[in-house]
Amino acid sequence: MTQSPVRDSELLDQRDLEEEEEEEEEEDYFDYFYDEPGSEPGTLSIEPDAKPSRIVLIDYDADHAVRKVDVTPNALIPYLGTNTISWMDVQGLGSEKILKQVGDIFKLHPLLLEDVVNVPQRPKVEDYNEQLMIIVQMVRSASDDEGFESEQVGFVLGAKYLLTFQEEEIEDCFDIVRDRIRGNQGKVRQSGPDYLAYLLLDSIIDGYFPVLENYGDRIEMLEDQIVLHPDNSNLEEIYSIRRELLSLRRSIWPLRNVTDILVRGRSPLISPDNQIYFRDCYDHVIQLLDIVETYRELSSSLMDVYLSSMSNKMNEVMQLLTVISTIFIPLTFIAGLYGMNFKYMPELEGRWSYFIALGGMAAIAGGLIFFFWRRGWFKPFYAVKKD
Repeated sequence: MTQSPVRDSELLDQRDLEEEEEEEEEEDYFDYFYDEPGSEPGTLSIEPDAKPSRIVLIDYDADHAVRKVDVTPNALIPYLGTNTISWMDVQGLGSEKILKQVGDIFKLHPLLLEDVVNVPQRPKVEDYNEQLMIIVQMVRSASDDEGFESEQVGFVLGAKYLLTFQEEEIEDCFDIVRDRIRGNQGKVRQSGPDYLAYLLLDSIIDGYFPVLENYGDRIEMLEDQIVLHPDNSNLEEIYSIRRELLSLRRSIWPLRNVTDILVRGRSPLISPDNQIYFRDCYDHVIQLLDIVETYRELSSSLMDVYLSSMSNKMNEVMQLLTVISTIFIPLTFIAGLYGMNFKYMPELEGRWSYFIALGGMAAIAGGLIFFFWRRGWFKPFYAVKKD
């Protein structure tokens, strides 16, 4: 395969994205990867539906930037001995042969390769002396803005290179970093791979904010629905939001430890000048945790609001039935009194007795209705009908 360099104006313009139809399956938000009992350490467990691996290379320095797509693992060897910064992005984890070749070329520890390939893993940082491994979860809003989709991203930071492993070849939050490299924006092309790792990690963390913003909108809309028109579908939505927020928290909470280690660690692969940038990532993670905890409390309080609304709705129904029953109680008494069929009942012999009885019943019913209206018992029914 012939590779042609793409210079500044054309860098990252070639995006060969293929649209593939996938079966919609319910995502289990609570699974983490674990080895099969008795399996050998370093075993790669490739999912049957994993996307084929594809390597995209971006090599740059202060003066130039080159992008190559569909690079073979052996084509990466010349870039290990250069003074330029090389970003090798492995998109898709379905080709075990390619992954093992990459592991051999970069001398990746078997346990390191196992962690970045076997998904999903808990976000973490591991120091392998000459390499630093970082595993995080990238999230994005689902296509229908209901829920979110997650993807594991693995970083392997070296002295002059950065390896990234992604589950899929899709448009992601890394595009803004690619644009910076192409346009020579900021200090990315004047800095080392540790600064590039910071930019990518910061992009992943910032991607959580729009996802959480969608949950804020969903909670607000759900609260209005529960207060005005509660029904059983609201209960399902509450449980769905609580479940998804719990999953987000499980991704963000260990991310706090990851950024804290990067801030306080003493890895020689992260320069002191660039280490301070990871503090910004740590601050953003703390903000995310605060937002998630706030939304979890709101979603929990929605259950109380739902139960209160349903109780009020039931009370209104019972109040209406009570009013109707109270009106008919004296009417039932009168009808029962004159239906006892005693022989000596003077009212039964009168010519106008029937009409007098009906008039009395109508007067009693009208009087009770007027009394309840003056007491304000009918106001809740007017309000519900108006809404």
